[in-house]
Amino acid sequence: MSNYLVVMEAAWLVRDVNSIDDAIGVAVSEAGKRLNQQDMDYVEVDVGATGCPACGEPFDSAFIAADTALVGLVLEMEVFNADSEEHAQRIAKSEVGGTLRDVPLSVVETIEYEDEGELEDESEP
Repeated sequence: MSNYLVVMEAAWLVRDVNSIDDAIGVAVSEAGKRLNQQDMDYVEVDVGATGCPACGEPFDSAFIAADTALVGLVLEMEVFNADSEEHAQRIAKSEVGGTLRDVPLSVVETIEYEDEGELEDESEP
C-alpha cells in the first residue's frame, strides 16, 4: 500500500461578478467553505493556471462573460494506504465529489510517495 497526492481540477461557476480577482476570491472561498463544513479541511484549494495560447505564460484560470465567471480550481488531497494510483484517484474523487456535488472534477496528476515528509522534501532545491 502506498501514499499518494491526488491533484484535481474543478470548474466553479460564480455569478454576479465584475472582476477576475472577485471571481477567484469567491470561488476559492465557496469551495473551501463547503469542504470545511464536511470536516475536509485537509483538501487544499487554489486557483488553477492556464497557459496563454500566444506566449505560453501561465495566467489564472478564470473567464468572465455576462457577469458570470468560470473559475478553474486546483484541489489537492493526500490519500494514504491506497492499493494503486487508480485506487487513490477513486478515493479522492469520491470524497471531494461527494461534498462538491454538481461541480465537474477531473484528476490532473497523481504523485506517489513513501512517507509524509517526502512531499515537502521534493519541493526544496
